[in-house]
Amino acid sequence: MVELALLMPVILAVSLLIVQAALWFHGRQVAEAAAREGARVARAAPVDSGSWEADAEAKAMDLVHAVGPRLLSDARATATTRGADERWVTVSGSAVQVIPLLPELAFTVTARSGGPVECFRPDDGSGRCG
Repeated sequence: MVELALLMPVILAVSLLIVQAALWFHGRQVAEAAAREGARVARAAPVDSGSWEADAEAKAMDLVHAVGPRLLSDARATATTRGADERWVTVSGSAVQVIPLLPELAFTVTARSGGPVECFRPDDGSGRCG
């Protein structure tokens, strides 16, 4: 009986840590999938499209809400550019916290995806989308 009383808190703590790690990992997977989908929309939008940021962010947030609406709290998507020909989407949020005593920053999830804009590049060497 004494052994059970001594071991039970340790077993419970280890079990909760395993569950917490699994929820953090699953939240990270959802964020990565949302960033990929947002980046796919951003990269496929025309170069002169002015609304690609809103479309990419909306697609990323739609995926977060469809796949894991409670897995990432305070989820947000941000579309950015790097140079003239690259578009990126960053999704961040906080994974579900099972153990209340651990710091909340430990469960912050951030995923980023993007790449070059998909467009016709002329053979004249200009390298710009046209």
